Amino acid sequence: MAVRACGLIIYRRLQPAPSSKVADSIEYLLLQTSYGTHHWTPPKGDFCSDDTPGGRWCQEEAGLQARQLTLVEGYKKELHYPVRGKPKTVVYWLAEMKDCNTEIKLSEEHQAFQWLKLEDACKFAEYEDMQATLKEAHQFLCSRE
Repeated sequence: MAVRACGLIIYRRLQPAPSSKVADSIEYLLLQTSYGTHHWTPPKGDFCSDDTPGGRWCQEEAGLQARQLTLVEGYKKELHYPVRGKPKTVVYWLAEMKDCNTEIKLSEEHQAFQWLKLEDACKFAEYEDMQATLKEAHQFLCSRE
């Protein structure tokens, strides 16, 4: 049976300079795991039947409450990949921080976090499917402007 998880691609909008594009003001939150290869990933957790976008795992991993986020309608992405020889499915939604200065509080599962522009977020996220997902989410946001 496949392992199921869900997560949020969380972004914030900084105040853009008058001459910059709106897309240049978007930063994505990535967390660095404190186990394994110390990879970088958006907040996610094991799926429970009561999970909703912005569920308990977002609070556990990044200290964020659902009320601090605005879920972006119309975006949902499923990733499928093997973990320790078992298939894993992760469903990601997209959410914006209501206050771009909200403090991130890591659990023991993570050792660091970064707010990153798309290009840097893709460099930190080593896996191609996550890089593609970040680019797709960014394109989705830019198409709504």
